Parts: sequence; structure tokens; C-alpha cells
Amino acid sequence: MIEIRNLVRRYGDKTAVDKLNLKIPAGVFYTFLGPNGAGKTTTMKIMAGLLKPNEGEVFIDGIEITENPTEAKKIIGYIPDHPYLYERITGWEFLRFTGGLHDMEPGKLTSRAEELLDFFSLAGEAHQLIDTYSHGMRQRLAFCSCFLHDPGVAIIDEPWVGLDPRNIRSAIEFLRKRCEAGVTIFMSTHSLDIAENIAERLGILHQGKLLYDGTLEELRSDNGSDLEEIFLEMTD
Repeated sequence: MIEIRNLVRRYGDKTAVDKLNLKIPAGVFYTFLGPNGAGKTTTMKIMAGLLKPNEGEVFIDGIEITENPTEAKKIIGYIPDHPYLYERITGWEFLRFTGGLHDMEPGKLTSRAEELLDFFSLAGEAHQLIDTYSHGMRQRLAFCSCFLHDPGVAIIDEPWVGLDPRNIRSAIEFLRKRCEAGVTIFMSTHSLDIAENIAERLGILHQGKLLYDGTLEELRSDNGSDLEEIFLEMTD
């Protein structure tokens, strides 16, 4: 469902992503780990069609993102590390706007929005202006927006900031169910505990280079049982 080939992205003299290659099948929960500045967000922005690479290709369900971004984005849901929400509209109006971008049929848009708002405990605040929302409410609205059009691939960059433990648990439950339904989740996080809990496969990126790609069990079999120690040693 996701294939990255020889991906390179530079900012001046700095190489943020250096010859990255990945293949991720449909329905896999993939966790992307790395210290700050490793190149995770740059990679995910390229995957979402927000940045162009200097070299290489990204395919989403066989569609190359830079050659056919409109078709690829129909398949993609995206939550950036700092979601931008229009503050002078309501949460409901934001979802209606998002659904319009994806040409959703009005009836389906309404039913799907109601389902997501209810799951993420936002139904009671759906008609309030977004500028009255707490950070956690905004993050939950970003989840609703990401999954409104039933994407086949969800690209989620560090989604836990501002969420309390109950909401984190609910979001993890939701993401697992989407994977069970065949959605591919590509998520970055700094929380190694969450990565241990949910990742089917994980990648470790450092200074733009992929140091590891595989299962947690395979990583532990070669390096020991403590993911934090493994991560710190690999990215030292």
C-alpha cells in the first residue's frame, strides 16, 4: 500500500532524508521512530503530497504522489504534527469543508461525521467555534477530519500531544479497528511505550537514514528486550 523508493530531501546543504526505501502492505500498523530532526516529519509531508522530494518516488496504492497527487490524496488521510484548523468556524463546519474537498456525498458525509464526533466525544461541542476548543479537542477533531472519507492510508505525525490517557486509549482502539478493516496506518511517535503496545512493524530513522525496518520481536531478538535502550543505542 505504501512504497518509498530511494527518497531524498535536502534543505540547502542539509540532507533531511537520505535514500529512504520502505514497503508497507495494506492493513499494517507501522510506527516511525527517531529523535528530533531525524527526518520523520519531512518524510511524512512528502508522503502526504505537501513536499516534493529532490530524488526518489513515493507510491500510495500504486499511485506516485508527485505525478498524480489528486488521485493519491483521495486515498490518504493526514494528521500533521501541528494540525491547522480554521478557528472562526465550528467543528461541524470544518468537517463539512473537509468532506467537500473529498467530494463526499452529503448524506454519507453527515452520517460519517456524526459517527466520528460521537466516538471522539465531540458531538456536544460540534457546533461551537474551534477557537473555543482545548488543544485535546482540536487533536480529536483532526482525527475526525483524517478519517472522514475512509482513507486507505492514514499518515499520522505525533498525534498524542494534548490528549489525556483516556483519549489516547480511545484513539489507539480506533486505529487498531481501522487496521483490522484494512487501513494502513503510518504513525510517528516519541512515545516508545505506545510504539511497543501497538506497532506491527516499526522503523527507526536517524539523521535521515533508516537504521531498522521490521517487527519489534525481530529487533529484540537481535538487540535485547528493552526498546528504550535499543533506541538510545542505535541513535546515539
